[in-house]
Formats: sequence, C-alpha cells, structure tokens
Amino acid sequence: MATAPLLEKPVPPPQAAVGRERRAARLRRSAREHLTAYGFLCAAVVVFALFSWWPIIRNVLLSFQHVDFATGSTWAGPANFEKLFRDPLLATAWRNTVLFTAYALVLGFFVPFLTAVLLNEFRHARAYFRVLVHLPVMLPPVVVALMWKWFYDPGPGLLNELLRTLHLPTSDWLDSSSTSLVSLVIVSTWANMGTATLIYLAALQTIPGELYEAAELDGANLWQRLRHVTIPQTRFVLLVLLLLQVVATMQVFTEPYVMTGGGPEDSTVTVMFLIYRYAFVYNDFGTASALSLLLLLVLAAFSALYLRVTRGAKED
Repeated sequence: MATAPLLEKPVPPPQAAVGRERRAARLRRSAREHLTAYGFLCAAVVVFALFSWWPIIRNVLLSFQHVDFATGSTWAGPANFEKLFRDPLLATAWRNTVLFTAYALVLGFFVPFLTAVLLNEFRHARAYFRVLVHLPVMLPPVVVALMWKWFYDPGPGLLNELLRTLHLPTSDWLDSSSTSLVSLVIVSTWANMGTATLIYLAALQTIPGELYEAAELDGANLWQRLRHVTIPQTRFVLLVLLLLQVVATMQVFTEPYVMTGGGPEDSTVTVMFLIYRYAFVYNDFGTASALSLLLLLVLAAFSALYLRVTRGAKED
C-alpha cells in the first residue's frame, strides 16, 4: 500500500536575502518620504519666487524703462534715476524718513523694553497686562490711524480736550510741521510696541534668577541690575529687534498716507509715500520703481549689518 509523501517543510530564505529585502523596503520608504518633502518644498519655492523674487526682478526692470501698460514699455536707461535725482522732494522724503526712524528708535525701541521689564516684575495679573499691551497690534493699521487722527483733532480731539481740562496749552499736532512727524511716531509706536514687548518679555524670563539674587546680595539697585544683568543677558534680542525696527520704520507709509497726506508743507512725505505719488498720482511707474530700487539697496545694507551684528552676538 502506497504511503502519502511527507509534506516538505519550507526552506527559510537565506539571512542575506532577508537583509536585502529589508534594506530595499527602507530605501523605498525613505524615497517616498523624501519625494513628499521635496514636493512640498518645491511648491513653497515656486510660490515664494512668484510673489517675492519675481516682483523684485520686475521692479529692477521697470526702473530702467518708460512704463506704459497700454502700448508697451520702452527702454529708458538711467533716465528715471536722472529725473528722480532732479526732484527736490527726494531729499525731503529721505530726510523725513531718517528723522522718523530716529524718533522711532528713541520711542519705539526703549519704551517696549522698559514696558517688558515692568511687566516682568508683576506677580499678579501678568497675562491680563500682556493682552492689554498686545491689543493695539490686533487692530487694523488704517483703523488705528483714523482713531488717532480724531485724537489729534485740534478742535474736539481727545488730546486737546485733556490738555484743556488740565489747563495746559493745546497743540496743533498734525497741522504743524514742527510736531506732525513726532505725532506720527507716537501713533506707530503705540500700534506696534505690543509684539516687541512680548519678545522682550520672553527673553527676560529666560534669565536665570540666580543672577539677580547674586546682584542683590552684592547690593545692586534696580538700575545696576538692569545694566549689568538684564541688558547683557538680552543683548542678542536687543540687537535683532533694533535692526529689524530700522528696516520696518524706513518703510513707513500708512500713517502719513491716512493721517496727513504728506503735509503740512511736505513735513511727513516719506520715501514710501513718494513712491506712491510717483506710481498712482503722477502715473510714472518707472521713476517709482527707480526709487523703490534705491530703498531696496538701503535696506539691503541694513540687512547686511543685521547679519554681521547678530553673527558677532552669537559668537560672543
């Protein structure tokens, strides 16, 4: 009687083959992950190039052209720059912009830092005061400008009413060439100090408490603790925000456009406001692009200084 053949046991694959299969699976999985990552990266690069790099390149091209969007642009060479430098308002715009930046550094740099130092000393309701300080940042810039324009009104404005209540002399605020620029700086500082204050506050909370305790044991007062502990420990953040604020304030536009229209007597005409005039009032996009290119070069110089200073702070 024939017997059924015994079932053969499967021969296990060699260990080398198993290792190759595992490596191949890992490579396939890694390739899929890398392709997905590079896909998202390429999409981001395309969007960034389309909305950031191409406008810069287009602006450089327009600055050397007579721009006519109806019949087509023609090459102008340096004619736009020659026209720009013959404009007497150019020097006024740069002077106002530099003055605005200087005033903004006096107010907009020190006020947020001192506010952060004060908030850092609070032990109760700290979160409430953080929200209160950051609240103006959440308001639309145009709304802030219109609100402060009413505050500055020489007649029924809030500030002059307060001065009358205190029996103090009133001011023309936006209607005087001697006070209009400073008035705009106050608005810009109030509207933008919230973000800087929170950044300073976060930096202050990283300072070890042992440093303050050691300073107090040595008899250091508040000013000495601020000078020898707080400022050195937050030096990097101070340098970064200082240079970022210079770059931001050099591009001021909303406040003079909404509140003064560049007046009185061109005392609040800034570089960005002059670019707007060339482009949308004079319909001269070539000269507007030329001035934009000059502003870009100035900001690029500040950016180079920013990188150098922050690199030195990191090395220290």
